[in-house]
Amino acid sequence: MAALKPSLPMLSFFLLLSLYSNTFIHTALADGVTPEEAKQLRDEVREMFYHAFNGYMEHAFPLDELRPQSCGGEDSLGGYALTLIDSLDTLALLGDRDRFAASVEWIGKNLQFDINKTVSVFETTIRVLGGLLSAHLIASDYATGMKIPTYNNELLNLAEDLARRLLPAFDTPSGIPFGSVNLMHGVDEHESKITSTAGGGTLTLEFGVLSRLTKDPIFEQVTMNAVRGLWARRSRLNLVGAHINVFTGEWTQKDAGIGTSIDSFYEYLLKAYLLFGDEEYLFIFQEAYAAAMHYLYNDPWYVEVNMDSAAVVWPLFNSLQAFWPGLQVLAGDIDPAIRTHTAFFSVWKRYGFTPEGFNLATLSVQHGQRSYPLRPELMESTYWLYKATRDPKYLDAGRDMVASLQYSARCPCGFCHIADVEFHKQEDHMESFFLAETVKYLWLLFDLAVGPDNLVENGPYKYIFSTEGHILPATPEISLVQEHCSYFGAYCNTGNMRNESHASDVASNPQETNDGSLHGRVRTRFPSGSTFSDSTPISGLIKGVCPGLTHGQKFGISYVASSHRAHEESRNQRKPTVAESHSLVVVPGQTSEDTPQKG
Repeated sequence: MAALKPSLPMLSFFLLLSLYSNTFIHTALADGVTPEEAKQLRDEVREMFYHAFNGYMEHAFPLDELRPQSCGGEDSLGGYALTLIDSLDTLALLGDRDRFAASVEWIGKNLQFDINKTVSVFETTIRVLGGLLSAHLIASDYATGMKIPTYNNELLNLAEDLARRLLPAFDTPSGIPFGSVNLMHGVDEHESKITSTAGGGTLTLEFGVLSRLTKDPIFEQVTMNAVRGLWARRSRLNLVGAHINVFTGEWTQKDAGIGTSIDSFYEYLLKAYLLFGDEEYLFIFQEAYAAAMHYLYNDPWYVEVNMDSAAVVWPLFNSLQAFWPGLQVLAGDIDPAIRTHTAFFSVWKRYGFTPEGFNLATLSVQHGQRSYPLRPELMESTYWLYKATRDPKYLDAGRDMVASLQYSARCPCGFCHIADVEFHKQEDHMESFFLAETVKYLWLLFDLAVGPDNLVENGPYKYIFSTEGHILPATPEISLVQEHCSYFGAYCNTGNMRNESHASDVASNPQETNDGSLHGRVRTRFPSGSTFSDSTPISGLIKGVCPGLTHGQKFGISYVASSHRAHEESRNQRKPTVAESHSLVVVPGQTSEDTPQKG
């Protein structure tokens, strides 16, 4: 059947929902945060970090995570001091040289992965491998100001050992890894062959950095192959599903969205390009992003649709979607990011937290998804939007988030999960990402407002944040950005570039900030029927694309249709419907000071 857009009743519903959200938020915004209050909030967030970190070290360490209400601990991932590893670069970011050095020394002397534990490939990669690599890059470099004199690559050695223990998971016909692996014995013969798209496609940054540091390409190769395996099995609409069989390549859940089970697949496509300069990631991101904006976006919300027909199957906001506006800032698509953040924040304002699921049809918390497990995604997007626009309303939003956490989530020894956002019932658990991400993004937000004094904003490198909030520097050893820029677009027919409707003009002398952004005006060509503005003043990261070739033409990666789908398409003799790709055009001449404030 032909690709479907939401029906007229559904579109009418979303129009009413959009009007409702805008009205609600306009009356709910807090008074403006003063510079002095921003400094106080920054210090308050710092205290929140140490309340939780000290609670973990005193009552849970070396177990994985803290029970903040009962002041105990639990092993939730592998039994190797997970929260300490996840917190390392936050300690460095806060300038806590003593605790950072002591933590690195303890881990180097005591941690080992030769253990009979079956662990999640995804969680182990983003939390443990990413934490070790980020801390190694800080501890080994004088330029960071946090170099440890006695450090001798202990964390890098641990990271390599861990990654090699994860490699057996990638031994599948599709190249997409199993979801779990035993660190001592490899993949169990009874291991499930079903994995999520995010689980298979969110490994490129950590494994890629490891390959650059160890000069062993195997880590980068297997994760790139996993991305190719997923993308080759996209639908004709350039959408991917939520779960896939890693042996057959068949989708076992065909719901396409930007939230649960898919979210960071999109994130790592763009960030892998930004960190490594590999054009293949950019080509895939552009096609995937264009399809997402065409089929999933119902301004300002996002829905889940069938990946083959685009029929809406789930009108739901889930809390993991809240990362998306931040990703759009990095991509230079800021207008929809502003509107979507406003909508998402209205849910936070309504309950004091974002529930795991908010039903857009009933405008109520989704049954069975009432909790808030201290997730960082809304804070992350708030930070990026403030960084791009300097609109003080994002400081107001950050202040409200701090107030909610302090008033309703603070526990004797840390911060508790909220089991029910309507009644603010606490649960005795604190995920390690609260220290790796949630308080990190809040602290960066207010530090940026005061006048930044931290490694990310003032350090020697441009940094990319992993999906766990770990900072990965674009050092010459890791990033090929400069080489990339030297040959960027070289394969294009330059005589036709200026005449193409999708052409990209690269600033000849762009002004760059330490976050790697290029201050300029980005024009985004959207699919027909889109409501997007054609021209958006922003500080974006994409420097332009070659319009001459499609991803499939350049890299030879075409989609792989299932036998059933191929038979159905042949029978119906219908042509594929593919979302038109976006092209981002950076026009030189506008600096951050010229960027108008968004309200």
